[in-house]
Amino acid sequence: MYFVKKIITGCLSLCLAALILIGAYGYVLISNAAAPGKLPENKIVLIERGKGVSAIGNILEQNGVIDSALSFKIITAIQKNPRPMKAGEYEFTMNISMKDAMEMLREGKVFDRKVTFPEGVTSWQIVEILKSRPDLTGEMATIPLDGTLLPETYHYVKDAPRAEILDQMTKAMEKTVSALWPSRAADLPIKDEKELLVLASIVEKETGVAAERAKVAGVFINRLRRGIPLQSDPTVIYGITKGVIEDAGQGPLGRRLLTRDLETPSPYNTYLNAGLPPTPIANPGKDSIRAVLNPENHDYIFFVADGTGGHIFARTLSEHNANVAKWRQIRKNQ
Repeated sequence: MYFVKKIITGCLSLCLAALILIGAYGYVLISNAAAPGKLPENKIVLIERGKGVSAIGNILEQNGVIDSALSFKIITAIQKNPRPMKAGEYEFTMNISMKDAMEMLREGKVFDRKVTFPEGVTSWQIVEILKSRPDLTGEMATIPLDGTLLPETYHYVKDAPRAEILDQMTKAMEKTVSALWPSRAADLPIKDEKELLVLASIVEKETGVAAERAKVAGVFINRLRRGIPLQSDPTVIYGITKGVIEDAGQGPLGRRLLTRDLETPSPYNTYLNAGLPPTPIANPGKDSIRAVLNPENHDYIFFVADGTGGHIFARTLSEHNANVAKWRQIRKNQ
């Protein structure tokens, strides 16, 4: 019996010693995890979806973010942190510690690759922007129709297909129009969502001043109700360019719009044709869509640039002609 007790006591002592050693080893590992690492420079690393702790540790070790995948796995097991490590691209900074790398993964502080499309860009311009991004891949078989893509900021990961972003933009526009269409004012001279986008694209191209959008929309609504041609220069320009923009600092035509352009027959010439042109002339943003659905209620039917980036509005042709004369003098002085 004495020997049995000795054996049991010895085993317990060994177990206790082992536990102490394991605890000490774990403490050392956790302490070392807070020390600066050996990553020589900032590095972007992709953690793919579905990767577990073991695979993540291997990826970080292979990319030099941490020294030991085994230590990474042991620390993760010891800590039992309930927050999972998230997939995505991460930009790990030079000499980042293992502890900080783990925290980045748990917080999902992914590297933010994004592309922003200004409101009013044409689909041709959107495709050109996507082509210029070297961190995107794939060809785009066709240029989407204008008015089908929502200009916003879109996030992506390295080597994402360009066509995937176009698909996101298409779905975003469809979702936006479906959500906003029911909020339209009563008795608008716009019969469907397509006409909404046509007029919203014109409003978008006519003014870059956010506070003016609803007022400009109101002018065009008044003209549609009275059967007055919209007389919008951007529609005439689109009839010439079809959205393919010159990039020489002289506007989309590469020159000024001329009188002969206004006299040239085209379905997009809203000087010669009353009503809306056949398709949108650009991709409008949400605010221009909202402006058309709920335009400002007024009796203006004219507007012209005021020389400050905005416009001056008029109710009568004589008022408008006086405003045009002022604008021509401003432009002459400039």
